[in-house]
This record gives sequence, structure tokens and C-alpha cells, in this order.
Amino acid sequence: MYVNFMNVDPSKTGSPEVTAARPKKVSTFFLLGPAFVAAIAYVDPGNVAANLSAGAQYGYLLVWVLVAANLIAVLVQYLSSKLGLVSGHSLPSLLGNRLSRRSRLAYWGQAEVVAIATDIAEVIGGAIALKILFDLPLLLGGVIVGVVSLFLLSIQSTRGQRPFETVIITLLAIIAIGFLAGLFVGDVNWGQAAGGIVPRLEGTNSVVLAASMLGATVMPHAIYLHSALSVDRHGAAPRASIPQLLRASRWDVVLSLVIAGSVNIAMLLLAAASLRGQDGTDTIEGAHAVVSANLGEVVGLFFGIGLLASGLTSSAVGSYAGASIMQGLLRVNVPIVWQRAVTMIPALIILGIGADPTWSLVLSQVVLSLGIPFAMIPLVRLTMNRTVMGQYANSRIITIVAILASGLIIALNVVLIVLLALGID
Repeated sequence: MYVNFMNVDPSKTGSPEVTAARPKKVSTFFLLGPAFVAAIAYVDPGNVAANLSAGAQYGYLLVWVLVAANLIAVLVQYLSSKLGLVSGHSLPSLLGNRLSRRSRLAYWGQAEVVAIATDIAEVIGGAIALKILFDLPLLLGGVIVGVVSLFLLSIQSTRGQRPFETVIITLLAIIAIGFLAGLFVGDVNWGQAAGGIVPRLEGTNSVVLAASMLGATVMPHAIYLHSALSVDRHGAAPRASIPQLLRASRWDVVLSLVIAGSVNIAMLLLAAASLRGQDGTDTIEGAHAVVSANLGEVVGLFFGIGLLASGLTSSAVGSYAGASIMQGLLRVNVPIVWQRAVTMIPALIILGIGADPTWSLVLSQVVLSLGIPFAMIPLVRLTMNRTVMGQYANSRIITIVAILASGLIIALNVVLIVLLALGID
């Protein structure tokens, strides 16, 4: 089956002025891709730190958090893609068109904090991987990650969206292999793992980890990003092609997040089976050392390669999201190099002052969890708005599920804030 869609100049992402080019006929298979780029956000180094910490400290207790987070992610990513396909605009652009100047600046401010927290995880994670693999100093590794991520972004700007997606998907496969390899030789207790699907928590620290896992999985910048990716790929699609594009998007989201969800759960199961009760597993480097000692150097090598691929790709994708957010909310085209510098500098400062990189990763994911409602609530409101979406507005069931998911995230964040404020363990 084939559909027609318009090509669009990437510089017009989120702009009301979308350049219509000559329609092309494209196989449904070749409509896949944007969700795989967005899925990189779900397997970034922040996920590694949060999932390994959860598994090492609490075993299989928090498996349910990953299952719930991935189900929410499927819904959220599809809604973001649908918004871009139907409206022809990114989520930041639509918000920018509806908010006053003061509100736009305030909203951009919180979104930029989210982008900085995202980059902290990605740059630090990549730096840790380079130290594991090549024994490079963390600060030097962080600089290398930033430079390579700019190279990956140059593929999108010079060669277009499809080659960029191909590179990212290839690296996603490397990430999956890197972190799934340990399950083949690990001693996972599948009965206890199944029991971990039952929701429960054990004290404040488990709530912190649950929030960090949630923030690392339902990442706010990925909510903004997917709508922009859809616009960059398909532009102002003819109305007749939208049903086919939406069907392709559903497949795209489900397939990509099944992979990302499997990787996340594999990390937690690996940590629960191999790291719990082991000394030194409170850091990614220590976890790598224990994995290598218990499961072999080959598995340890795969672990390091997967972490490096995760840091490089997620850093590039995070900068892409940051540029889309800035363009949509500030209504200015900021060179990607400047956007890269704004979000990378705090991560390099953390590496330079010698802060605990693994705990910095976990805390960055808590910040992301606090930022989710700011992206998710406007997304739900816009996709249920018939003025924006027409006949493709959310059904009542989808709206109810999305509201409940938003409520769950907000409730977890409130509980976390209260527990931390009261100092309850």
C-alpha cells in the first residue's frame, strides 16, 4: 500500500509556513522511523543508572514501574506523533502560538531545565562508557561525546531525515544487543521477576528511584520531540494520507518501544540477578566491574559498548529536541551548536568538579519526572481539541486513559516531594 505525503524543509519545523514540495509515493514500511529516533530517549544513560540502581538495591521490586512507564510511553508517543501529523506543527510550536510572550518565556525556561537535565545524563553516561572502555578521564570523555553528537546531528542537517534515522536505528540495535547480552548468561529468577509486576514501594529511596525510572522512561523532551520528528519527515501531509500515516505511526511506536522497554527491563533484571548484595554496585563503573567478573569480560564489553552508543545517540537526539523546543517557544532559529553548548556545559561542570556521576544521573532523571506534566498535559489537551485535530481528536477512552496516566505521574511526584521535604526514609 502506498500513500502520498509532502516533503518539508527541516528548517521549517513547527513553523506555520510549511514548504510543500512535489508529492512522493512511499511504501508503508518506509514511513517507519521517527518513533525509533524518539525511542533513543528511553534507553539513554539515565535509564542505565536508574535501572541498575533499582535492581541492585531492591531486586525485582520495581519491575512494575518500568512496565507502567513503557505503557504510558506508548500512549504518549503516539499522541505526540499524531499531533504533528494531523496539525502539521510541533507541540512547542503550537504552544508558542497560544501563549503570551511572558508565558512562552516561562514555559521555555522549564523546558530548558529539562533539556539540561537530559544532557547531564547523556554526556555523563557517554563519558563513563569511554572511561570503562578506554580509561579516558571523565571530562575529556564528556567533551568527546559532545563533539560526536554534533557530528551525528550534521547528518540530519546535511543529508536529511531518513539517513539520520538510519544511523540512529543502527545504534539503537547496538544498544539493545549491549544490554540484552547479559540475560543470556545471567541467573534471573523469573518467578520473582513476575512478582515484581505487583505495584509496591519500600521507603523514600525506592520512591526516588521509581520517580527517576519514570522520568528516564517517559522523558518530557521526547514528548516534545516526536511531534517535531513527524513534521520534519512528513510535513503538511494531504488529508487523504493521514489515516495511513497514523496506522504506520502506531506500528512505529509499538515496535520501537517494545525494543526500548525490553532493554530497560533487561537492565533491571540483570542488576537484580547479578548485582544485588555486591559491593561497589552503587556506581555504573562498579556495576560494570561486577558484571564483567560474574558474567565474563565479553558481557562486560557489550555493556560498555551499549552504554557508549546510548550516550552518543541520546545526546544527539536530545539536542535535536532542544532546538525544536527553542524554535517553537522562542520563535527563533538558534544554531544547533549554541543549543548544544547551553545544555552540555552544566554536564561538563559536574564532571569537572568531581561529583558522583552515577547519582548525578539518577537525580537528573528525577528532574525529568517533575517536568513530564508540563509536556504531557498540553499534549493531552491539544490532541482532544477538535479545533486542532478535527476528526482525529482523541476518543473519550483515550482521553480518560491519558488523564489517568498524567494523574499517576503527578501523584508520584507529589509523594516524592512530600517525603523528601519531611525527611522520611
